Amino acid sequence: MTVTPPIAPEAMPIPRKPVEADRQNLVGLTRPQLRAALVAAGTPEKQAKMREVQLWQWIYQKGVRDFDAMTNLAKEYRARLKEHFVIEVPEIVTRTVSADGTRKYLVRIAGGHEVEVVYIPEEDRGTLCISSQVGCTLTCTFCHTGTQRLVRNLTAGEIVGQIMLARDDLGEWPEPGRHPKDETRLISNLVLMGMGEPLYNFDSVRDAMQIAMDGEGISLSRRRITLSTCGVVPEIARTGAEIGCMLAISLHATTDDLRNKLVPINRKYPIAQLFDALRAYPKLSNSERITFEYVMLKGINDSDADARRLVKLIEGIPAKINLIPFNEWPGAPYERSDWDRIESFANIVYKAGYASPIRTPRGEDIMAACGQLKSATERSRKNRFQIAAEAGLPEPERIVRRPNAPDVH
Repeated sequence: MTVTPPIAPEAMPIPRKPVEADRQNLVGLTRPQLRAALVAAGTPEKQAKMREVQLWQWIYQKGVRDFDAMTNLAKEYRARLKEHFVIEVPEIVTRTVSADGTRKYLVRIAGGHEVEVVYIPEEDRGTLCISSQVGCTLTCTFCHTGTQRLVRNLTAGEIVGQIMLARDDLGEWPEPGRHPKDETRLISNLVLMGMGEPLYNFDSVRDAMQIAMDGEGISLSRRRITLSTCGVVPEIARTGAEIGCMLAISLHATTDDLRNKLVPINRKYPIAQLFDALRAYPKLSNSERITFEYVMLKGINDSDADARRLVKLIEGIPAKINLIPFNEWPGAPYERSDWDRIESFANIVYKAGYASPIRTPRGEDIMAACGQLKSATERSRKNRFQIAAEAGLPEPERIVRRPNAPDVH
C-alpha cells in the first residue's frame, strides 16, 4: 500500500458543495431505517427489500452519490428517489498533509460546525481516526480536544460519512466494473479516537459502525475497528454486545487521585469500577485483547512505581499497553516524558508479560497526533494559564515579550 503525499506539509482548500436540506439523507440510515424510508416514499412493500439491497451496495460498496448512475434501477424509480432523498457526506474544508504522509481533514457538518479526521498510512495498513462529537464533554487536561467544550453529538451519517469522504480523497472506491476485493485497501483499520467520547453518543456510533461492518458495503471487520473510551462504565457491556469491536481504554493513571485530575470522568466511575466492567467485557480473550492507552507525562505518571501499579491493575486481563509520548500543543500544561524514562516504563510492563509498544508520534507538524485534534474555529480560545488553572496545576512560566518582538504562539 503506497500513498504519496506532497514533500512539504500543505493545506489545500476544497470547493464547497451545496447541501440539500429539504430531502432526507440516506447516508447513516441502518438497513431497517433505509427500507422504512423507501416504503414511506412510495416503494411497494414487496420491492422494499430488493431496493434496500441495491441502494446499499451503490452507496457503501461503490461510493455512488448520483441516483442517475444507479443503472440497475428503472429511470422512473430513480426520478422518485431524487424527489425524496439525497446522498450527502460531510464537507472537507481543508486537507493538510504531513511530511510523514499523515493526512488531516477539517470537516464541516450541518450547522457549520467542524470536526477533524486523520488518516495515517503505514506499510502494512492504513488507519482512519474519526470523531464522534463536536468538542468533548470530558475535559481531560492533557488533551487539546478536551479544552474545547462539547457542542453536539454527531449523527450516524456524519460519523460514517467521515469514512466515505476519506475514501473519496484517497480514491479507494472500486473502479467501475471491478469487484471491491480487487482493489487495494487503503483504509484497513478504523479507530474512534478523534474528537469526543464515543460512548456518550452510543446509538449514533453503534449505527455507524454497523454500517461500516456490513459485508455488502464498506465491509470493515469488527476486529479492525477500535473504540476508545475514557471509561463510561454503563456503556462498556453494550459496546461488546451491540458493536462487538475492539476496545481501548484511555487510562493514563494508576491511582484515583491522579486519574481524577487527568481524566475527570474517573470521579464518577473510579478505577475499581472501570476494571470490573472490563473483566466482564464480551469476547475478551488472548486474541481479542483490551488496549490500554497511557500518555507519558514528565514527572506526573511516568515513574517505575506507576509502571508496577499498572501491571498490578491489569493482572488477569488479556491486554496490550500503548505508551503514548505526550504530543504537545500550544498552552499545554504538561511536557513529554524523557525517552529513557518511557523505555524504562515500557520494560517493566514488558517483563510482566504484556506487549508495551511505544507509539510513534505521527502528524505532529500538522497538529494531527493523538490528543491534538481541535476544531479550527475553537483553536486558541483558551490560553495555557486557563488550562493549567482548570487542571489544578501550578501556573506556567510567563513569557515576557520584548518591545517590537513578534508574538509567540
